[in-house]
Amino acid sequence: MAKNQRDELVFVPLGGVGEIGMNMGAYGFGPEKSRKWIVVDCGVSFGGPDLPGIELIMANPEFLEENADDVLALILTHSHEDHYGAVLDLWPVFDKPVYATPFTAAMLAAKRAGDGIVENVDVRIMRTGKPFDIGPFKIEAINVAHSIPESNSLLITTPVGRVLHTGDWKLDPTPVVSAPTDVERFKAIGTESDLPLALICDSTNALKDGESPSEAEIGATLAALIAEAPNRVAVTTFASNVGRVVSIVRAAHQAGRQVVLSGRSLHRIMGIAKELGMLEGLPTLHDQDAYKTIARDKCVLICTGSQGEARAAIARIARGEHPVIDLNAGDRMIFSSWAIPGNEREVIDIQNLLIDKGIEVITQNDALVHVTGHPRRDELRRLYSWVKPQVLVPVHGEATHLAAHAKLGREEGIPNVCEARNGDMVRLFPEPMAYPAEVRTGELYLDGLVLCTPEESGVKGRRRLSFGGMIIVSLAVNSSGHVVSGPDYVVEGLPETEDESLVELVEDTVTNTIKSLPPKRRSDPEVFSSALFKSIRNEVNGFWGRKPNVNVFVHRV
Repeated sequence: MAKNQRDELVFVPLGGVGEIGMNMGAYGFGPEKSRKWIVVDCGVSFGGPDLPGIELIMANPEFLEENADDVLALILTHSHEDHYGAVLDLWPVFDKPVYATPFTAAMLAAKRAGDGIVENVDVRIMRTGKPFDIGPFKIEAINVAHSIPESNSLLITTPVGRVLHTGDWKLDPTPVVSAPTDVERFKAIGTESDLPLALICDSTNALKDGESPSEAEIGATLAALIAEAPNRVAVTTFASNVGRVVSIVRAAHQAGRQVVLSGRSLHRIMGIAKELGMLEGLPTLHDQDAYKTIARDKCVLICTGSQGEARAAIARIARGEHPVIDLNAGDRMIFSSWAIPGNEREVIDIQNLLIDKGIEVITQNDALVHVTGHPRRDELRRLYSWVKPQVLVPVHGEATHLAAHAKLGREEGIPNVCEARNGDMVRLFPEPMAYPAEVRTGELYLDGLVLCTPEESGVKGRRRLSFGGMIIVSLAVNSSGHVVSGPDYVVEGLPETEDESLVELVEDTVTNTIKSLPPKRRSDPEVFSSALFKSIRNEVNGFWGRKPNVNVFVHRV
Protein backbone atom coordinates (compact mmCIF):
# COMPACT_ATOMS: atom_id res chain seq x y z
CA MET A 1 0.00 0.00 0.00
CA ALA A 2 1.41 3.38 -0.95
CA LYS A 3 2.07 5.65 1.96
CA ASN A 4 -0.11 8.71 2.21
CA GLN A 5 2.21 11.59 3.05
CA ARG A 6 -0.47 13.04 5.33
CA ASP A 7 -0.63 9.85 7.37
CA GLU A 8 0.79 10.15 10.87
CA LEU A 9 1.36 7.74 13.74
CA VAL A 10 0.63 9.45 17.07
CA PHE A 11 0.60 8.45 20.73
CA VAL A 12 -1.64 10.04 23.36
CA PRO A 13 -1.12 9.02 27.00
CA LEU A 14 -4.38 9.34 28.90
CA GLY A 15 -3.05 7.98 32.21
CA GLY A 16 0.12 6.57 33.75
CA VAL A 17 2.55 9.18 32.43
CA GLY A 18 3.50 11.43 35.33
CA GLU A 19 2.11 8.99 37.91
CA ILE A 20 2.30 5.34 38.95
CA GLY A 21 -0.88 3.50 38.00
CA MET A 22 -3.94 4.29 35.90
CA ASN A 23 -2.15 3.27 32.68
CA MET A 24 -4.02 4.01 29.48
CA GLY A 25 -2.63 5.09 26.12
CA ALA A 26 -4.06 5.61 22.64
CA TYR A 27 -2.33 5.16 19.28
CA GLY A 28 -3.75 6.94 16.26
CA PHE A 29 -2.95 6.41 12.59
CA GLY A 30 -4.04 8.38 9.55
CA PRO A 31 -4.51 12.02 8.54
CA GLU A 32 -5.13 14.44 11.38
CA LYS A 33 -8.85 14.73 10.72
CA SER A 34 -9.59 11.03 10.17
CA ARG A 35 -7.41 8.86 12.39
CA LYS A 36 -8.20 5.35 13.54
CA TRP A 37 -7.37 4.57 17.17
CA ILE A 38 -6.40 1.61 19.28
CA VAL A 39 -6.10 1.77 23.07
CA VAL A 40 -3.45 -0.04 25.12
CA ASP A 41 -4.37 -0.88 28.73
CA CYS A 42 -7.13 0.52 30.91
CA GLY A 43 -5.98 0.57 34.53
CA VAL A 44 -6.69 2.08 37.90
CA SER A 45 -4.86 3.63 40.79
CA PHE A 46 -6.06 3.62 44.38
CA GLY A 47 -7.49 6.43 46.46
CA GLY A 48 -5.41 7.49 49.46
CA PRO A 49 -6.11 9.40 52.67
CA ASP A 50 -6.40 12.64 50.67
CA LEU A 51 -9.45 11.21 48.85
CA PRO A 52 -11.78 10.03 51.63
CA GLY A 53 -14.24 7.43 50.42
CA ILE A 54 -12.68 7.03 46.98
CA GLU A 55 -11.68 3.45 46.24
CA LEU A 56 -10.39 3.60 42.67
CA ILE A 57 -9.18 6.28 40.27
CA MET A 58 -9.13 5.83 36.51
CA ALA A 59 -8.34 7.90 33.45
CA ASN A 60 -11.20 9.95 32.05
CA PRO A 61 -11.89 8.53 28.55
CA GLU A 62 -13.55 11.71 27.28
CA PHE A 63 -11.12 12.01 24.36
CA LEU A 64 -11.91 8.46 23.26
CA GLU A 65 -15.64 9.07 23.61
CA GLU A 66 -15.33 12.07 21.31
CA ASN A 67 -13.69 9.78 18.73
CA ALA A 68 -15.68 6.65 19.58
CA ASP A 69 -16.58 5.84 15.95
CA ASP A 70 -12.87 5.59 15.12
CA VAL A 71 -11.79 3.65 18.23
CA LEU A 72 -11.21 0.09 17.03
CA ALA A 73 -10.15 -1.96 20.05
CA LEU A 74 -8.52 -2.20 23.47
CA ILE A 75 -5.41 -4.34 23.91
CA LEU A 76 -4.26 -5.43 27.38
CA THR A 77 -0.58 -6.04 28.07
CA HIS A 78 -1.27 -7.95 31.32
CA SER A 79 -3.69 -8.24 34.22
CA HIS A 80 -2.30 -6.07 36.98
CA GLU A 81 -4.91 -3.67 38.32
CA ASP A 82 -2.98 -0.62 37.12
CA HIS A 83 -3.25 -1.95 33.56
CA TYR A 84 -6.64 -3.67 33.36
CA GLY A 85 -8.58 -2.71 36.49
CA ALA A 86 -10.85 -0.14 34.78
CA VAL A 87 -11.91 -2.27 31.80
CA LEU A 88 -15.25 -3.37 33.23
CA ASP A 89 -16.07 0.17 34.37
CA LEU A 90 -15.09 2.07 31.24
CA TRP A 91 -15.10 -0.21 28.23
CA PRO A 92 -18.69 -1.51 27.90
CA VAL A 93 -19.81 1.93 26.69
CA PHE A 94 -17.47 1.62 23.68
CA ASP A 95 -18.75 -1.83 22.69
CA LYS A 96 -15.47 -2.64 20.95
CA PRO A 97 -13.35 -5.81 21.27
CA VAL A 98 -10.78 -6.34 24.02
CA TYR A 99 -7.69 -8.37 23.12
CA ALA A 100 -6.02 -10.32 25.93
CA THR A 101 -4.03 -13.48 26.62
CA PRO A 102 -5.84 -16.49 28.12
CA PHE A 103 -4.68 -15.67 31.68
CA THR A 104 -5.71 -12.02 31.42
CA ALA A 105 -9.04 -13.01 29.87
CA ALA A 106 -9.66 -15.43 32.75
CA MET A 107 -8.75 -12.75 35.30
CA LEU A 108 -11.21 -10.37 33.65
CA ALA A 109 -13.97 -12.98 33.71
CA ALA A 110 -13.27 -13.75 37.39
CA LYS A 111 -13.35 -10.05 38.25
CA ARG A 112 -16.69 -9.67 36.49
CA ALA A 113 -18.17 -12.68 38.30
CA GLY A 114 -16.73 -11.72 41.68
CA ASP A 115 -17.97 -8.15 41.51
CA GLY A 116 -21.38 -9.12 40.13
CA ILE A 117 -20.95 -6.91 37.06
CA VAL A 118 -23.76 -7.28 34.52
CA GLU A 119 -22.10 -5.45 31.62
CA ASN A 120 -19.88 -7.61 29.47
CA VAL A 121 -17.07 -6.95 27.03
CA ASP A 122 -16.14 -8.79 23.85
CA VAL A 123 -12.86 -10.48 24.82
CA ARG A 124 -10.74 -11.97 22.07
CA ILE A 125 -7.74 -14.16 22.81
CA MET A 126 -4.32 -13.11 21.52
CA ARG A 127 -1.20 -15.25 21.66
CA THR A 128 2.47 -14.39 21.53
CA GLY A 129 4.14 -14.73 18.15
CA LYS A 130 0.84 -14.66 16.25
CA PRO A 131 0.31 -11.17 14.75
CA PHE A 132 -3.19 -9.96 13.97
CA ASP A 133 -4.66 -6.91 12.24
CA ILE A 134 -6.90 -4.24 13.70
CA GLY A 135 -7.76 -1.78 10.93
CA PRO A 136 -4.47 -0.20 9.74
CA PHE A 137 -2.55 -1.61 12.72
CA LYS A 138 -0.71 -4.94 12.84
CA ILE A 139 -0.31 -6.13 16.44
CA GLU A 140 2.17 -8.69 17.73
CA ALA A 141 2.30 -9.73 21.37
CA ILE A 142 5.82 -10.52 22.62
CA ASN A 143 6.36 -12.39 25.87
CA VAL A 144 8.18 -10.50 28.64
CA ALA A 145 9.05 -11.47 32.21
CA HIS A 146 7.07 -9.63 34.85
CA SER A 147 5.47 -10.35 38.21
CA ILE A 148 2.30 -11.84 36.74
CA PRO A 149 1.84 -14.55 34.09
CA GLU A 150 1.48 -13.81 30.39
CA SER A 151 2.79 -10.25 30.39
CA ASN A 152 3.46 -8.85 26.95
CA SER A 153 5.09 -6.10 25.01
CA LEU A 154 3.26 -5.06 21.86
CA LEU A 155 4.83 -4.47 18.46
CA ILE A 156 2.47 -2.16 16.61
CA THR A 157 3.17 -1.77 12.88
CA THR A 158 1.68 0.85 10.55
CA PRO A 159 2.60 1.94 7.02
CA VAL A 160 4.68 4.88 8.34
CA GLY A 161 6.43 3.32 11.33
CA ARG A 162 6.46 0.82 14.17
CA VAL A 163 6.01 1.08 17.93
CA LEU A 164 7.33 -1.23 20.62
CA HIS A 165 5.06 -0.64 23.60
CA THR A 166 6.92 -2.50 26.33
CA GLY A 167 4.26 -2.66 29.01
CA ASP A 168 5.76 -3.80 32.32
CA TRP A 169 8.85 -5.95 31.81
CA LYS A 170 12.30 -6.99 33.02
CA LEU A 171 15.12 -9.21 31.82
CA ASP A 172 14.74 -12.23 34.09
CA PRO A 173 16.51 -15.32 32.72
CA THR A 174 14.94 -17.58 35.36
CA PRO A 175 11.33 -16.53 36.03
CA VAL A 176 8.96 -18.88 37.82
CA VAL A 177 5.87 -20.21 35.96
CA SER A 178 6.16 -17.78 33.03
CA ALA A 179 8.57 -17.86 30.09
CA PRO A 180 11.54 -15.44 30.08
CA THR A 181 11.55 -12.24 28.06
CA ASP A 182 11.81 -13.03 24.33
CA VAL A 183 15.23 -11.47 23.80
CA GLU A 184 15.66 -13.01 20.35
CA ARG A 185 12.48 -11.38 19.10
CA PHE A 186 13.66 -8.00 20.41
CA LYS A 187 16.97 -8.46 18.61
CA ALA A 188 15.14 -9.34 15.40
CA ILE A 189 13.04 -6.18 15.66
CA GLY A 190 16.26 -4.16 15.62
CA THR A 191 17.37 -5.77 12.36
CA GLU A 192 14.06 -5.07 10.60
CA SER A 193 15.04 -1.65 9.31
CA ASP A 194 12.40 -1.13 6.62
CA LEU A 195 10.31 0.95 9.04
CA PRO A 196 11.56 3.22 11.87
CA LEU A 197 10.78 2.22 15.45
CA ALA A 198 9.47 4.17 18.43
CA LEU A 199 9.99 2.76 21.93
CA ILE A 200 7.24 3.51 24.46
CA CYS A 201 8.96 2.21 27.56
CA ASP A 202 8.47 1.42 31.26
CA SER A 203 10.31 3.94 33.49
CA THR A 204 9.51 2.59 36.98
CA ASN A 205 13.09 1.65 37.87
CA ALA A 206 14.93 4.16 35.67
CA LEU A 207 16.58 5.64 38.76
CA LYS A 208 18.16 2.31 39.77
CA ASP A 209 21.50 1.12 38.42
CA GLY A 210 22.32 -2.44 37.40
CA GLU A 211 19.78 -5.16 36.70
CA SER A 212 16.79 -6.38 38.69
CA PRO A 213 17.38 -9.62 40.61
CA SER A 214 15.76 -12.74 39.24
CA GLU A 215 12.63 -14.30 40.68
CA ALA A 216 14.71 -17.47 41.20
CA GLU A 217 16.95 -15.54 43.64
CA ILE A 218 13.87 -14.55 45.64
CA GLY A 219 12.83 -18.19 45.69
CA ALA A 220 16.20 -19.26 47.11
CA THR A 221 15.98 -16.68 49.91
CA LEU A 222 12.44 -17.70 50.81
CA ALA A 223 13.48 -21.37 50.86
CA ALA A 224 16.24 -20.63 53.38
CA LEU A 225 13.98 -18.50 55.59
CA ILE A 226 11.28 -21.17 55.65
CA ALA A 227 13.68 -24.07 56.22
CA GLU A 228 15.40 -22.47 59.24
CA ALA A 229 12.25 -21.20 60.97
CA PRO A 230 11.47 -23.05 64.23
CA ASN A 231 7.73 -22.37 64.20
CA ARG A 232 5.03 -21.25 61.80
CA VAL A 233 5.94 -19.16 58.76
CA ALA A 234 3.45 -16.76 57.22
CA VAL A 235 4.11 -14.97 53.93
CA THR A 236 2.14 -12.16 52.35
CA THR A 237 2.70 -11.11 48.76
CA PHE A 238 0.77 -9.74 45.79
CA ALA A 239 -1.89 -12.33 45.02
CA SER A 240 -1.32 -11.82 41.30
CA ASN A 241 2.34 -12.86 41.56
CA VAL A 242 1.72 -16.51 40.73
CA GLY A 243 5.43 -17.18 40.33
CA ARG A 244 6.13 -15.91 43.86
CA VAL A 245 3.36 -18.05 45.31
CA VAL A 246 4.74 -21.08 43.48
CA SER A 247 8.23 -20.34 44.87
CA ILE A 248 6.79 -20.23 48.40
CA VAL A 249 4.92 -23.50 47.87
CA ARG A 250 8.06 -25.23 46.56
CA ALA A 251 10.13 -23.89 49.46
CA ALA A 252 7.55 -25.16 51.93
CA HIS A 253 7.51 -28.60 50.30
CA GLN A 254 11.31 -28.82 50.45
CA ALA A 255 11.15 -28.01 54.17
CA GLY A 256 8.52 -30.70 54.79
CA ARG A 257 5.74 -28.20 55.43
CA GLN A 258 2.16 -27.95 54.24
CA VAL A 259 0.74 -24.77 52.69
CA VAL A 260 -2.44 -22.97 53.70
CA LEU A 261 -3.95 -20.20 51.54
CA SER A 262 -6.00 -17.41 53.11
CA GLY A 263 -7.68 -14.67 51.08
CA ARG A 264 -10.27 -14.69 48.30
CA SER A 265 -8.00 -13.12 45.69
CA LEU A 266 -5.33 -15.75 46.32
CA HIS A 267 -7.81 -18.58 45.84
CA ARG A 268 -9.27 -16.95 42.73
CA ILE A 269 -5.94 -16.33 41.01
CA MET A 270 -4.42 -19.68 41.94
CA GLY A 271 -7.60 -21.33 40.66
CA ILE A 272 -7.13 -19.62 37.31
CA ALA A 273 -3.46 -20.62 37.21
CA LYS A 274 -4.40 -24.24 37.94
CA GLU A 275 -7.03 -24.31 35.18
CA LEU A 276 -4.42 -23.03 32.71
CA GLY A 277 -1.91 -25.71 33.71
CA MET A 278 0.53 -23.45 35.54
CA LEU A 279 0.58 -25.41 38.80
CA GLU A 280 1.36 -28.92 37.59
CA GLY A 281 3.51 -30.89 39.99
CA LEU A 282 2.76 -28.74 43.02
CA PRO A 283 1.57 -30.33 46.29
CA THR A 284 -1.95 -29.78 47.63
CA LEU A 285 -2.79 -26.27 48.78
CA HIS A 286 -5.07 -26.25 51.81
CA ASP A 287 -7.89 -23.87 52.64
CA GLN A 288 -7.66 -21.88 55.86
CA ASP A 289 -10.00 -24.34 57.62
CA ALA A 290 -7.06 -26.79 57.73
CA TYR A 291 -4.82 -24.33 59.56
CA LYS A 292 -5.46 -25.61 63.09
CA THR A 293 -4.90 -29.23 62.05
CA ILE A 294 -1.30 -28.71 60.91
CA ALA A 295 1.55 -28.79 63.42
CA ARG A 296 3.07 -25.42 64.19
CA ASP A 297 6.48 -26.33 62.75
CA LYS A 298 4.96 -27.93 59.65
CA CYS A 299 2.86 -25.01 58.40
CA VAL A 300 3.41 -22.23 55.90
CA LEU A 301 0.59 -19.70 55.57
CA ILE A 302 0.28 -17.61 52.41
CA CYS A 303 -2.13 -14.74 52.92
CA THR A 304 -3.40 -11.58 51.32
CA GLY A 305 -2.91 -8.04 52.63
CA SER A 306 0.60 -7.06 51.57
CA GLN A 307 -0.60 -3.48 51.03
CA GLY A 308 -2.15 -3.06 54.47
CA GLU A 309 -5.74 -3.53 53.31
CA ALA A 310 -7.89 -3.37 56.44
CA ARG A 311 -10.13 -6.33 55.52
CA ALA A 312 -7.41 -8.59 54.11
CA ALA A 313 -6.20 -11.69 55.93
CA ILE A 314 -2.94 -10.44 57.46
CA ALA A 315 -4.56 -7.26 58.83
CA ARG A 316 -7.26 -9.32 60.54
CA ILE A 317 -4.66 -11.74 61.89
CA ALA A 318 -2.55 -8.84 63.23
CA ARG A 319 -5.59 -7.38 65.01
CA GLY A 320 -6.55 -10.78 66.42
CA GLU A 321 -9.86 -10.69 64.51
CA HIS A 322 -9.41 -13.59 62.07
CA PRO A 323 -11.99 -16.33 62.72
CA VAL A 324 -9.62 -19.23 62.00
CA ILE A 325 -5.99 -18.10 61.92
CA ASP A 326 -3.72 -16.68 64.56
CA LEU A 327 0.03 -16.15 64.86
CA ASN A 328 1.94 -16.39 68.12
CA ALA A 329 5.21 -15.21 69.60
CA GLY A 330 8.08 -17.00 67.91
CA ASP A 331 6.32 -17.31 64.55
CA ARG A 332 7.89 -15.69 61.48
CA MET A 333 6.07 -13.26 59.14
CA ILE A 334 7.61 -12.46 55.74
CA PHE A 335 6.45 -9.48 53.69
CA SER A 336 7.45 -10.66 50.20
CA SER A 337 6.31 -7.38 48.69
CA TRP A 338 6.85 -3.65 48.69
CA ALA A 339 4.45 -0.96 49.80
CA ILE A 340 2.91 0.86 46.85
CA PRO A 341 3.32 4.62 47.39
CA GLY A 342 0.49 5.78 49.62
CA ASN A 343 0.17 2.46 51.45
CA GLU A 344 3.30 2.73 53.60
CA ARG A 345 1.57 3.80 56.81
CA GLU A 346 -0.99 0.99 56.73
CA VAL A 347 1.70 -1.64 56.09
CA ILE A 348 3.90 -0.34 58.90
CA ASP A 349 0.95 -0.33 61.30
CA ILE A 350 0.31 -4.02 60.61
CA GLN A 351 3.98 -4.86 61.02
CA ASN A 352 4.03 -3.06 64.37
CA LEU A 353 1.01 -5.02 65.60
CA LEU A 354 2.74 -8.27 64.69
CA ILE A 355 6.02 -7.24 66.35
CA ASP A 356 4.14 -6.33 69.53
CA LYS A 357 2.87 -9.93 69.62
CA GLY A 358 6.45 -11.24 69.55
CA ILE A 359 6.27 -12.29 65.90
CA GLU A 360 9.45 -11.94 63.84
CA VAL A 361 8.79 -9.66 60.84
CA ILE A 362 11.05 -9.89 57.79
CA THR A 363 10.79 -7.35 54.94
CA GLN A 364 12.81 -6.53 51.85
CA ASN A 365 14.96 -4.34 54.10
CA ASP A 366 16.13 -7.47 55.92
CA ALA A 367 16.57 -10.00 53.11
CA LEU A 368 16.07 -10.45 49.37
CA VAL A 369 12.41 -11.44 49.70
CA HIS A 370 10.99 -9.23 46.97
CA VAL A 371 11.91 -7.66 43.68
CA THR A 372 9.71 -5.64 41.35
CA GLY A 373 9.02 -6.70 37.80
CA HIS A 374 10.48 -3.62 36.15
CA PRO A 375 13.80 -2.97 34.37
CA ARG A 376 16.73 -1.13 35.88
CA ARG A 377 19.11 1.05 33.90
CA ASP A 378 21.34 -1.70 32.48
CA GLU A 379 18.28 -3.58 31.28
CA LEU A 380 17.03 -0.44 29.55
CA ARG A 381 20.42 -0.01 27.87
CA ARG A 382 20.33 -3.58 26.59
CA LEU A 383 16.85 -3.11 25.17
CA TYR A 384 17.96 0.07 23.37
CA SER A 385 20.91 -1.80 21.85
CA TRP A 386 18.67 -4.59 20.59
CA VAL A 387 15.70 -2.73 19.11
CA LYS A 388 17.59 0.43 17.98
CA PRO A 389 14.74 2.94 18.42
CA GLN A 390 14.66 6.23 16.55
CA VAL A 391 12.20 7.62 19.12
CA LEU A 392 11.92 7.08 22.89
CA VAL A 393 8.88 8.09 24.95
CA PRO A 394 9.29 7.25 28.67
CA VAL A 395 6.00 6.18 30.30
CA HIS A 396 4.82 4.43 33.44
CA GLY A 397 6.32 6.61 36.12
CA GLU A 398 6.26 9.82 38.09
CA ALA A 399 8.12 12.91 36.88
CA THR A 400 11.40 11.85 38.50
CA HIS A 401 11.31 8.43 36.80
CA LEU A 402 10.40 9.89 33.41
CA ALA A 403 13.15 12.51 33.56
CA ALA A 404 15.79 9.91 34.53
CA HIS A 405 14.68 7.63 31.71
CA ALA A 406 14.74 10.47 29.17
CA LYS A 407 18.25 11.45 30.26
CA LEU A 408 19.44 7.86 29.94
CA GLY A 409 17.98 7.60 26.45
CA ARG A 410 19.81 10.73 25.33
CA GLU A 411 23.06 9.49 26.86
CA GLU A 412 22.69 6.25 24.92
CA GLY A 413 22.29 8.14 21.63
CA ILE A 414 18.59 7.71 20.83
CA PRO A 415 17.97 10.41 18.19
CA ASN A 416 14.56 11.62 19.40
CA VAL A 417 13.55 11.56 23.06
CA CYS A 418 10.07 12.94 23.72
CA GLU A 419 9.16 13.74 27.31
CA ALA A 420 5.38 13.49 27.48
CA ARG A 421 2.66 13.82 30.10
CA ASN A 422 -0.97 12.78 30.17
CA GLY A 423 -2.86 14.69 27.51
CA ASP A 424 0.09 15.39 25.23
CA MET A 425 -0.13 14.45 21.57
CA VAL A 426 3.16 12.83 20.53
CA ARG A 427 3.68 12.47 16.80
CA LEU A 428 5.96 9.48 16.40
CA PHE A 429 6.23 9.39 12.58
CA PRO A 430 6.97 11.16 10.40
CA GLU A 431 9.02 13.95 12.04
CA PRO A 432 8.68 13.16 15.76
CA MET A 433 7.30 16.02 17.83
CA ALA A 434 5.33 16.45 21.06
CA TYR A 435 2.36 18.79 21.35
CA PRO A 436 1.75 19.53 25.04
CA ALA A 437 -1.76 19.42 26.53
CA GLU A 438 -3.32 18.78 23.14
CA VAL A 439 -5.96 16.43 24.51
CA ARG A 440 -8.31 16.98 27.42
CA THR A 441 -7.61 14.43 30.15
CA GLY A 442 -8.50 13.97 33.77
CA GLU A 443 -9.62 11.43 36.32
CA LEU A 444 -12.76 9.55 37.24
CA TYR A 445 -13.40 8.38 40.79
CA LEU A 446 -15.19 5.19 41.76
CA ASP A 447 -17.10 6.31 44.84
CA GLY A 448 -18.94 3.27 46.13
CA LEU A 449 -21.03 2.26 43.13
CA VAL A 450 -20.91 5.71 41.50
CA LEU A 451 -18.43 6.68 38.77
CA CYS A 452 -17.93 10.44 38.83
CA THR A 453 -15.54 13.28 38.10
CA PRO A 454 -13.56 14.83 40.97
CA GLU A 455 -15.89 17.85 40.86
CA GLU A 456 -18.95 15.62 41.19
CA SER A 457 -17.52 13.45 43.96
CA GLY A 458 -18.00 15.69 46.97
CA VAL A 459 -14.47 14.90 48.18
CA LYS A 460 -13.73 18.56 48.92
CA GLY A 461 -16.67 18.64 51.33
CA ARG A 462 -15.49 15.43 53.01
CA ARG A 463 -12.06 16.93 53.51
CA ARG A 464 -13.61 20.00 55.12
CA LEU A 465 -15.72 17.81 57.40
CA SER A 466 -12.69 15.73 58.40
CA PHE A 467 -10.75 18.88 59.32
CA GLY A 468 -13.39 21.08 60.95
CA GLY A 469 -16.23 18.88 62.10
CA MET A 470 -19.86 19.86 61.62
CA ILE A 471 -22.40 22.02 63.42
CA ILE A 472 -26.03 22.11 62.31
CA VAL A 473 -28.62 24.41 63.90
CA SER A 474 -32.29 24.32 62.97
CA LEU A 475 -35.13 26.55 64.25
CA ALA A 476 -38.42 28.07 63.16
CA VAL A 477 -39.63 31.67 63.46
CA ASN A 478 -42.97 33.29 62.79
CA SER A 479 -43.73 36.52 60.97
CA SER A 480 -43.21 38.48 64.20
CA GLY A 481 -39.67 37.17 64.58
CA HIS A 482 -40.41 34.92 67.55
CA VAL A 483 -38.73 31.50 67.72
CA VAL A 484 -41.59 29.00 67.78
CA SER A 485 -39.60 25.76 67.45
CA GLY A 486 -36.03 24.80 68.32
CA PRO A 487 -33.28 25.53 68.20
CA ASP A 488 -32.19 21.93 67.56
CA TYR A 489 -28.53 21.00 67.28
CA VAL A 490 -26.31 18.44 65.61
CA VAL A 491 -22.64 18.69 66.57
CA GLU A 492 -20.17 16.14 65.15
CA GLY A 493 -16.39 15.89 65.18
CA LEU A 494 -15.62 18.70 67.66
CA PRO A 495 -13.41 18.17 70.70
CA GLU A 496 -14.82 17.93 74.20
CA THR A 497 -12.97 18.31 77.51
CA GLU A 498 -14.03 17.90 81.13
CA ASP A 499 -13.82 21.64 81.71
CA GLU A 500 -15.21 23.04 78.47
CA SER A 501 -17.95 21.87 76.13
CA LEU A 502 -18.17 23.14 72.57
CA VAL A 503 -21.77 21.95 72.45
CA GLU A 504 -22.59 24.27 75.37
CA LEU A 505 -20.62 27.06 73.69
CA VAL A 506 -22.70 26.66 70.53
CA GLU A 507 -25.94 26.64 72.51
CA ASP A 508 -24.95 29.77 74.46
CA THR A 509 -23.86 31.52 71.27
CA VAL A 510 -27.19 30.82 69.57
CA THR A 511 -29.12 31.97 72.66
CA ASN A 512 -27.14 35.22 72.89
CA THR A 513 -27.46 35.89 69.17
CA ILE A 514 -31.22 35.44 69.29
CA LYS A 515 -31.44 37.88 72.19
CA SER A 516 -29.22 40.44 70.45
CA LEU A 517 -31.24 40.56 67.23
CA PRO A 518 -34.43 42.68 67.08
CA PRO A 519 -37.60 40.78 66.08
CA LYS A 520 -37.73 42.46 62.66
CA ARG A 521 -34.31 41.01 61.71
CA ARG A 522 -35.21 37.61 63.17
CA SER A 523 -38.31 37.51 60.95
CA ASP A 524 -36.09 37.51 57.85
CA PRO A 525 -34.74 33.91 57.58
CA GLU A 526 -31.78 34.93 55.42
CA VAL A 527 -30.65 37.70 57.78
CA PHE A 528 -31.26 35.54 60.86
CA SER A 529 -29.35 32.49 59.53
CA SER A 530 -26.43 34.67 58.41
CA ALA A 531 -26.11 36.22 61.86
CA LEU A 532 -26.20 32.83 63.56
CA PHE A 533 -23.66 31.39 61.10
CA LYS A 534 -21.13 34.18 61.73
CA SER A 535 -21.59 34.12 65.50
CA ILE A 536 -21.20 30.35 65.81
CA ARG A 537 -18.17 30.18 63.53
CA ASN A 538 -16.39 33.08 65.23
CA GLU A 539 -17.04 31.87 68.78
CA VAL A 540 -15.96 28.30 68.08
CA ASN A 541 -12.89 29.48 66.19
CA GLY A 542 -11.95 31.72 69.12
CA PHE A 543 -12.15 28.80 71.52
CA TRP A 544 -10.87 25.95 69.32
CA GLY A 545 -8.60 27.72 66.84
CA ARG A 546 -10.38 26.13 63.86
CA LYS A 547 -13.34 27.18 61.78
CA PRO A 548 -16.00 24.44 61.81
CA ASN A 549 -18.43 23.64 59.00
CA VAL A 550 -21.64 25.38 60.04
CA ASN A 551 -25.10 25.01 58.53
CA VAL A 552 -28.01 27.04 59.90
CA PHE A 553 -31.59 26.37 58.86
CA VAL A 554 -34.16 29.06 59.75
CA HIS A 555 -37.71 28.06 58.77
CA ARG A 556 -40.44 30.72 58.44
CA VAL A 557 -43.82 29.53 59.66
